[in-house]
Amino acid sequence: MSPSRHTALFALVTVAALTLTACAEPADTAGGGSDRVAAKGKTPTTDVVSKVRKDEAAAKLLPAGVREAGTLRIASSVGTPPGAFYEEDGSTAAGADIDFADAAARVLGLKLKREVASFEAILPALGSGKYDLGTGNFGVTDERRRTIDFVTYINDGQGFAVREDSELKKVTDLTQLCGLTVGTGAGTTFEVTLQENLPRCAEAGKKPYQVKTYADQAAVWISLQQNRSDVVMSTINGLRYAVTQQEGLRFLNEFKRLDVGFAFKKGSPLTPAFQAAVNRLKEDGTYDRILKKWGTTESAIETSEISPPELK
Repeated sequence: MSPSRHTALFALVTVAALTLTACAEPADTAGGGSDRVAAKGKTPTTDVVSKVRKDEAAAKLLPAGVREAGTLRIASSVGTPPGAFYEEDGSTAAGADIDFADAAARVLGLKLKREVASFEAILPALGSGKYDLGTGNFGVTDERRRTIDFVTYINDGQGFAVREDSELKKVTDLTQLCGLTVGTGAGTTFEVTLQENLPRCAEAGKKPYQVKTYADQAAVWISLQQNRSDVVMSTINGLRYAVTQQEGLRFLNEFKRLDVGFAFKKGSPLTPAFQAAVNRLKEDGTYDRILKKWGTTESAIETSEISPPELK
C-alpha cells in the first residue's frame, strides 16, 4: 500500500497520531511508568538502536554466506502502531517492530534491506524465498508453525475495543459477539479465531456474528467510527494505543495472549543467530529501552525462543 493511501485513510479517522504515533497506554491499564507519558500525537524520538554493538558470538551463528554478504531482505507490515507505522513524511517506517529488527541486525553485524508489504502477503513470500525474514506482529500459532519458523521477541495477543456507547463490557466468550458485526484485519489470527468459532452462535441458538475484514488497519477503525462494525478485534498493544488517540472509543479487555516473533521460512538457518541477538539485547538493556520507548513494557518476554508452542 502506498504512503499516500495510508495518509488518506488515517485522515478519515481524524487522528494525526495514526501517522505519527507514541503508544501511551491508559493509566488505569496497569502500573504506571514513564513509558506511558508520551504526549498524544507525538512520536517518541529516543534513539535506542544506534549504540547497539555487534556481538561476535551471535554473529558466528549466521551462515557464512550471510556474514560475507552482510545484508538480509526483510518484509515489514506497516500501519498498526505502536508496532510499525509511517512517520509524518508518509514514507519513513517507525515503531517497536522496526526498532527490534534494526537492533537485532546490528548485534549480528548486518544491514537490512527493508520492503514494506501487506500483512497477509509476508508469510507466503517467506516460503517462496522472496524475503529472508518478516515483521508484522506475527503471533506464534501451531498452525503457522507448520510452515513458518519464529524467533520470539515480545508477547502481545488478541483483544477487543468498542465505541463508548457500546453495551459490551468484557468479552470472555465469543458467543457474546453473536448478532454483532466484528471488524478485524485480513489474514490475521483474529480472523482465524472468529471464523473458527462462528458456528458456536448457531449452536447456542443465537444469530451469528458477521466478520468484516480489512487489509489496512486504519480501515478497521474507520468501520468502527462509522458504525459499520460494532466491535474491533486486534492486537492488545494496538488497541490500547488506539483508544488513547481516538475520541469515543474504549478498550474492552485482553482475550488471549500470544508470543510474537520474527518470521522466517521453515528450516531457515537464520533463527539461532536472531535468537541469540534478541537475548543479547535483553542482556545489554536495549530490549527494555525499546519496550519503554513504545509504552509496551507489559509485553516483555523472559527469553527468546525458536517456534515455541502456541500459548493456550
